[in-house]
Amino acid sequence: MKIVVNTRSLISNKLDGIGWFTYQTLKRITQSHPEHEFIFLFDRPYSKEFIFANNIKPIVLFPPARHPFLYLIYYQWSVRNLLNKLKPDIFLSTDGLLVLGCKTKQLAVVHDINFHHYPNDLKYFYRKYYNFFMPKFVAAADCIATVSEFSKRDLVETYGTEPTKISVVYNGINEGYKKLGTERQLETQNKFSQGKPYFLFVGSQSPRKNLVRLIEAFNLFKIKSGSPYKLLIVGASFWGDEAIEDVLKKCEHIDDIIFTGRVIQSDLEDIMGSAFALSFLSYFEGFGIPLVEAMECEVPIICSNASCMPEIAGDAAVYVNPFNVNEISEGMLKLYQNPALVQTVIEKGKEQKLKFSWDKTAEKLWHLIENETKKNH
Repeated sequence: MKIVVNTRSLISNKLDGIGWFTYQTLKRITQSHPEHEFIFLFDRPYSKEFIFANNIKPIVLFPPARHPFLYLIYYQWSVRNLLNKLKPDIFLSTDGLLVLGCKTKQLAVVHDINFHHYPNDLKYFYRKYYNFFMPKFVAAADCIATVSEFSKRDLVETYGTEPTKISVVYNGINEGYKKLGTERQLETQNKFSQGKPYFLFVGSQSPRKNLVRLIEAFNLFKIKSGSPYKLLIVGASFWGDEAIEDVLKKCEHIDDIIFTGRVIQSDLEDIMGSAFALSFLSYFEGFGIPLVEAMECEVPIICSNASCMPEIAGDAAVYVNPFNVNEISEGMLKLYQNPALVQTVIEKGKEQKLKFSWDKTAEKLWHLIENETKKNH
């Protein structure tokens, strides 16, 4: 088989949720199937770390697609011309963006459709692009993978997609996450949180990650508890930063809130494994990879009772309403004041995490590729 893959999300030291899905599944699939040819499509010079096997041919297409106007040229002109020329068995796009009016079979991985429910959380041209084109891509796809039952239901209910066209392929847990010993945890706290225990947020600082309410809730937790705990916010800044700056100005415990920015992967693994608790209060997610990483590290979770979170975290979390600052702060207090609850949540996480592995993800995605290419042959 000749399989063309959209690998635009593989950017060295900058892998996000879609990037990790792409990396972990394609590494396994290409190495497990040396008999097939894989053509990786990049939109900029690529790192050799992403050429996982000898059966991969990398191609850089113009232009670098980092804006909706450029997405149009990249997919509907550059990728389309290449597919027409190569006539592959299938085009796999791990960010869900497809070529319209193309004869090649297409498998789209649609992680979520947050832009439909919260359009104002994206910049103008991005929300216009996604809300105009994604329904067309979903309709054009021969087969769709998504990362939770929640996202599958959302596609069916929002776009009227046929349920049999969509398969759920959960994310997995990256290899570097594990339970850490006390000494390593103290070293990490000394390095990142002024030697103090901390609540942790990991992710981009986009509006749907709900950082404004998390900061307000943490401030309230500090007032109620008088504890020395910190709030560590790890991840790249985003366009909604003004709202975060505004809430910080009103925050009396601003000195206990630490923004690290993006950190290298090994530091991120140590930070997760050394946290008192993960605070994951997004009001919309398709999966929420930090949830399963926290379980792997035996770190308790406070998370939203919204979108996919109850499905992914199961019984391994203290749930709160993400729109209620008091409820979030109470969740923090519950864990802080109740070591038995902390242990219960950790134990539940040990069971829940068994549902998720990149080996399973890659295997399911490969079955979709195989099944789709066998049709009409």
